[in-house]
Amino acid sequence: MFRSSNVAARVFERQILTPRPGASVNVVRQFYENMCPSYTIYDIDCPDHSFRKFTDDGQYLVSFSRNHQDLIIYRPTWLSFSCKEEDCDSHDLPPKAKKFDSFFTQICCVPLASTNEFICKDFFLYLENLQFGLFATSTAQSHDTPATEGAIHGVPSIEKITFYLVRLEDGMVLDEKAFCNDFVNLPHSMGAFLYEDLLCIVSLRYQIIHILQIRDSGNLVEVRNIGAFCREDDQLFLHSHAQCIGTVDKTKPDELSTQVANGIQHPQVTQGSSFLSGMKQRLLSFIFRKTWNEEADQTLRVQHLKKKFYFHFQDYVDLIIWKVQFLDRHHLLIKFGSVDGGVSRSTDQHLAFFVVYNMETTEIVSFYQNSSEEMYSLFEQFCDHFHANSRSSFHANFISSHSNNIHALDQLCSIKTKASNASQLISATDRHRHASEHPIKFISRRQPNVLKFKIKPGPEAGGWDARPKRISSFLFHPFLPLALSVQQTLMQPTVVNIHFRR
Repeated sequence: MFRSSNVAARVFERQILTPRPGASVNVVRQFYENMCPSYTIYDIDCPDHSFRKFTDDGQYLVSFSRNHQDLIIYRPTWLSFSCKEEDCDSHDLPPKAKKFDSFFTQICCVPLASTNEFICKDFFLYLENLQFGLFATSTAQSHDTPATEGAIHGVPSIEKITFYLVRLEDGMVLDEKAFCNDFVNLPHSMGAFLYEDLLCIVSLRYQIIHILQIRDSGNLVEVRNIGAFCREDDQLFLHSHAQCIGTVDKTKPDELSTQVANGIQHPQVTQGSSFLSGMKQRLLSFIFRKTWNEEADQTLRVQHLKKKFYFHFQDYVDLIIWKVQFLDRHHLLIKFGSVDGGVSRSTDQHLAFFVVYNMETTEIVSFYQNSSEEMYSLFEQFCDHFHANSRSSFHANFISSHSNNIHALDQLCSIKTKASNASQLISATDRHRHASEHPIKFISRRQPNVLKFKIKPGPEAGGWDARPKRISSFLFHPFLPLALSVQQTLMQPTVVNIHFRR
């Protein structure tokens, strides 16, 4: 049904009409048909910072200094000016509108990184209810670090990685967590995930999932580690068991120490022996049982296991954890793959597997290959669970996805039809993109499908030159008709445009 394009009429309509049960969010979303940006100020006068994003509640704009040493936090305001004429819309904006300070107020500048450290500009997680931000600094990574006990061969090492919990209201650093001689995938926040007050950080080098809790007081409290051990007392049990074995070995040093129980021989654990990690053991056991149950015939089951499990056994053993995210407070979605894929910039061409893991029972619930149709169906129906960062905030209810919007679902189906590689899932990673020659258009879906607004990155009169490499990023405010487009060109100054409703 066509609705009025007059803002006052829509506000009055929203007051007197009651939405259908369960449709209140959609009714509020439809109001934004009248609240899109309508004006662009090109190449505004702004500080030379690396702008990261708006927080999910829209209260702050996070940016970093160009030397990647300082964190700068802004609060969005709005351009205000006086006009003595009757028709102010026909007049040009005052000169101060070209200044970044007319739209944003700096709250604080926090030095986070030391001399040999740098802030990872692509890493940022936000705890909305407490307005805490999580940032990361690191030293340069090294590929020549000698292998240490428990480290995965082929994974580089970083001398120091530090996570900082910062209160954005005043820039105070509340707590920090450091990892030494380790490797965490910091770009695009791939190595960490925040769900409510729970934080998981993945150590690629040592294959440990660190689960931490963010307290209201601003403390990072370690809850548990998952990897070599799955239960909290696993390490204590193995240590006490190894001590008993050491006593037996000292009394009979020249014999192979075995224990016979119920007629079955169990080899004893000796120092220096190699064990699979607790997580890997559970993965292999689950795959074995899954393969076993696929064939009911006892005669064919052995051949089926040889073909589907034992033939790929070493490939399964060599899998490492790439990424972890929460599905809820008890279940983790873990992505496994090869060592090469875990440290490369793009994982599209590498085979990967997804595992749903229950932290409380330490059981693997399900196991999928990344080309699985069942996995794709889950992604299609529950897209909001597959975002690179948790979207548990209230404002996430107003974000369109193919799980809650038929138009986005049609677009996804079209992409799937045209996809050249069936094994690829759609990436939910927030990252910079190559600048396009064509502007981004905002078109109303309702009749008559008119063009509401368009965003063109770069200078207003800039022509298209295919030679220099141009990268664009777009920062949209979560609910205000306000956006920043940032274009970076090699060996040229950064161009920032601001798009707002005048």
